[in-house]
Order: sequence, then structure tokens, then C-alpha cells
Amino acid sequence: MRGAPPEDIGQLLNMVSNAYSYRVNKCGPVANGVFWKDQDGQMLRYELLLQVIEDADLSGPISVNDLGCGYGALFDLLADQPMMLGGRYYGYDISPKMIEEAKVRHTDSRASFIESPIATEVADYSFVSGTYNMNLGSRRDIWGDYVKTSLARLWEKTAKAMAFNMLDAASPVRLINLYYADRNEFVEFAMSLSPEVEIIDDYPLSEFTIYVKRI
Repeated sequence: MRGAPPEDIGQLLNMVSNAYSYRVNKCGPVANGVFWKDQDGQMLRYELLLQVIEDADLSGPISVNDLGCGYGALFDLLADQPMMLGGRYYGYDISPKMIEEAKVRHTDSRASFIESPIATEVADYSFVSGTYNMNLGSRRDIWGDYVKTSLARLWEKTAKAMAFNMLDAASPVRLINLYYADRNEFVEFAMSLSPEVEIIDDYPLSEFTIYVKRI
């Protein structure tokens, strides 16, 4: 009989790290290797996150934090954009295997990949895509508190805006070992960071995206 998941966040994150390391070893540096159903959904999520970037910054240069970067797919999307000409990208992940894959795939001097559960550098924009989805059946209150703490720490390293997505608790279909968030709870949390908050939920995935902007 399967035991209850640990309530200690350090142990939980270690289990999540192991799951992602196993997955990328098995599938390689592709969308399925980070538990996404397909590349189209992965790219749609990134495109929505990037819409938080101000028009004045589209010509760059900007700096970016990517928390839960996996093998660096977001940098693939950003690398040839004008906004990254002379810009900086910092990718963070708790899986050493993911960081290893990212470093092999990206030798661009603008990109740094760091094994860490938190952002260590201040950047103009911070992004989180799917990072909080897998909770391996942990208690909702424990995981929810962890997510809020993580986002608050990322906000401290964000100069202009932060964007993140989460699975929606209103979804009629839920998979085990995943965390489905209450949108109202996280909008309220986001507004404790800044009054400039916007939720995006009109796209064909059972989730929502939240923008938090500096005023």
C-alpha cells in the first residue's frame, strides 16, 4: 500500500526533482520530457506568459527569470527575439538532470542555468510555467503555502512583472498527483503583492495565467 506523501517541503521537492530527472532521461529534452501533453500546449503557455512584457520592452534588451526552466524551452523561444538582443536569461530548476540537459542544449552566453528552487538574480520579468503542477498527492494547504512562498520570493527578484500559470480547480477532470489551484485564492494572493493583477483564462486549457505588474 502506498504511503502518504511527506509533509516536509524539502522531501517533496526532492521527490519532484527525481520524477523530472527520470522523465527527461526517459523521453529526452522534449515537451513530453517535462510532462506536457504536447509541444503546442507548451508553446501556447509560453506565448501567454510573454504577453505580460511591455510594448516598450519588445525591442529590448530585457532580463528574464524562468523558474522551473526544465531543459530551457523558453529560451529557445526567446533567443532570436529583438527583446533578447543584449539581454539576459536565468533558468532555474530543482532537477540536476534538467539543468544538465539545458546546459548541453544552450551554449549561448546570454543564458545561465542554475540548479536552485529559487531565483538568485534580479530580472525585469519572471515566468513560471507548470512548475507548481506536480505535488505528488501532498496536502493542498501545505503545497498551496509553498507555492505562495515561492511566488513571493520570485516577486522580490522581479523588477517589472511576473507571470505564472496554474491548473484550475474548476476543471471537471483532475489527474492524481497534480495540484489544482483556486483561481480566486491566487488572484487575492497576487493582489497582496501588487494592485496591478490580471487573470487570463480564455484559452483552451484547464488552467489560468496570472500577470502581476509593478506600479
